[in-house]
Amino acid sequence: MGNFPENIGKMLIFMGAVLLFAGAAFLVLGKIGFFRLPGDVEVGGKNWRLFFPITSCIVISIVLTLVFWLINLLRK
Repeated sequence: MGNFPENIGKMLIFMGAVLLFAGAAFLVLGKIGFFRLPGDVEVGGKNWRLFFPITSCIVISIVLTLVFWLINLLRK
């Protein structure tokens, strides 16, 4: 408990770096059209719009599952 402020500071810096990376990844993926895959649902009216990236979420889930599976396999 003696290093509590130091540990919190390190955790906040790490979380900020993760958010920065995630934001940059979303910007890049959006520019290349990743969130306009077939199966992504967009519903809207005159003054509103709802976007459900169903296919994009499935692709992200598969990629992350494979990455974590490979990491786990290499750690053994």
